[in-house]
Amino acid sequence: MAATLDDILSSHRTGRAIVMGILNVTPDSFSDGGRFLAVGDAVAQAERMIAEGADVIDIGAESTRPGGERVSPAEQIDRLGGILPAVAAAGARISIDTTNSEVARFALDTGATIVNDVSAGRDDPAIFALAAERGAPICLMHMLGAPKTMQADPHYDDVVAEVCDFLAQRRDAAVAAGVVADRIILDPGIGFGKRLEHNLALIRHVDRVVALGHPVLVGPSRKRFIGEVTGIDAPDRRGAGTLAASLACWRGGATIFRVHDVAAAVQAFAVARAIESMQ
Repeated sequence: MAATLDDILSSHRTGRAIVMGILNVTPDSFSDGGRFLAVGDAVAQAERMIAEGADVIDIGAESTRPGGERVSPAEQIDRLGGILPAVAAAGARISIDTTNSEVARFALDTGATIVNDVSAGRDDPAIFALAAERGAPICLMHMLGAPKTMQADPHYDDVVAEVCDFLAQRRDAAVAAGVVADRIILDPGIGFGKRLEHNLALIRHVDRVVALGHPVLVGPSRKRFIGEVTGIDAPDRRGAGTLAASLACWRGGATIFRVHDVAAAVQAFAVARAIESMQ
């Protein structure tokens, strides 16, 4: 049974793994750009992921891949216009992947219930007021810089401590703007302004992000660091590495997993939970 909103927001206490299927309605996303621009293709993909067990469909109309160009709110809304309401009509719980309050407002008006902001409110602080007004859960992610430049030369003295400090500060900013604390989700931003060693450290020590007291979302799916470890260049061949990273994060207390391959993730977490439940 698909998770309820309460299940998602309490998952850090229950350990339930929440699978978030990725639906990019973009021409330039690193793994599947251009595949789901047509309404029919997007809805079919959403229905496929729902049937495979996705709890949430995360829809984005602006690529945040390294080097990605910004997309205006008007163009994002145009890309979402026919797709998001149709996906909602198919029965999906939807999160909107945007840093812009205008786009988020459109999405919440047409079927989305969660805001996923990779800028953690820095691009458009009004997104906090919108989430507060609507009572919408909001995910705040760590990113060093902006997508266009984030991988140029990322540096940290202590990546885990610095990411945790950033997320705590952005959480506090959201609460100060009226967002209820227990409707905040945190994301350490795997692959967003991080080198291989930074990503591995965050996965290894994700429990320190969990210790901030909120559900933690991770998105290692098909990311470059998996290719750096395995030598696999093609993103769509990094499924096994994605599962390994996701399961490591789950053992560390993260509970929301943004993935391209929903069926594999659902199966992996079902087996992991069965093993953990043995006395």
